[in-house]
Amino acid sequence: MRRYQADLLLLFAAAIWGFAFVFQKSAMEHIGPNAFIAARSLLAAVALSPLAWIEGRRASQILPTPLLRIALLGGVLFFVAAWFQQVGLITATVSNTGFLTGLYVIITPFVAWFWLGQRLTPQVWIAVALSFVGAWGLGGGTLAGFNGGDGLVAICALFWAIHLVITGASAAFDRPITYTAIQFATVGVLGGVAAALTETTKFVGIIAAAPEIAYVGLLSSALTFTLLAIAMKHASAAETAIIVSLETVFAAVAGALLLGERLAPIAIAGAGLILAAIIVVQLGGQTATPGSTGAKERPVQ
Repeated sequence: MRRYQADLLLLFAAAIWGFAFVFQKSAMEHIGPNAFIAARSLLAAVALSPLAWIEGRRASQILPTPLLRIALLGGVLFFVAAWFQQVGLITATVSNTGFLTGLYVIITPFVAWFWLGQRLTPQVWIAVALSFVGAWGLGGGTLAGFNGGDGLVAICALFWAIHLVITGASAAFDRPITYTAIQFATVGVLGGVAAALTETTKFVGIIAAAPEIAYVGLLSSALTFTLLAIAMKHASAAETAIIVSLETVFAAVAGALLLGERLAPIAIAGAGLILAAIIVVQLGGQTATPGSTGAKERPVQ
């Protein structure tokens, strides 16, 4: 594969992720957030299972216990992050959700610093300043311009950051598809239990939401994860990070084209600053010590 072909794959994946926010939002016209999380995750787990089996056949061990533990923990964190994001989307716009979710990139270095003791780079502090001003602009020139859904999405960014650090720890086992499949299965079970306890889910609702479930479960999760793994063999970490960060822009485009959402000029400027902050962190490196969480890693949403 040539470099430009890898870049096109990454751009395609970023577009799928960006447009996924529209499907996540429209799905809740038919089913609750927990039911949607369960359905999309179980579908992704089933789709990745054959690849995980092939990966396991080539490995020296069937399933190392430490990898299983990390995958289960990653699944729990994924569920919490997805829940905040999914519930937030009920009232938050797709555009705001895309940019606020992207803040996990800026938060991740602080999680790594607190959890692993990895020193922060100067670029992180620049990104913090840019993202704070950007959030102010995205809210229309005042943080009070955000609604409750926006707040939940902002919280989800924290859990995506913690999840990213856990995902980084799984890299040592060199079983990315196995890790992701177990993770999605865990999320599916947790989402199913939560839906059974808190929601009334009808079969007709699941059928009505089938296109959204299929898009997010198969395209936004299983397919893009595979594309990312292939493209990252031919593209640099910084190059990958910049292209993948464009999912926030695709989210805004999707919101405008499919839902008629419009950002005010000050909100567009704020969104641009948040995107700039994400790129600054990725280009500068998140932490200053070897073995830190890399820019290539991304939580599968």
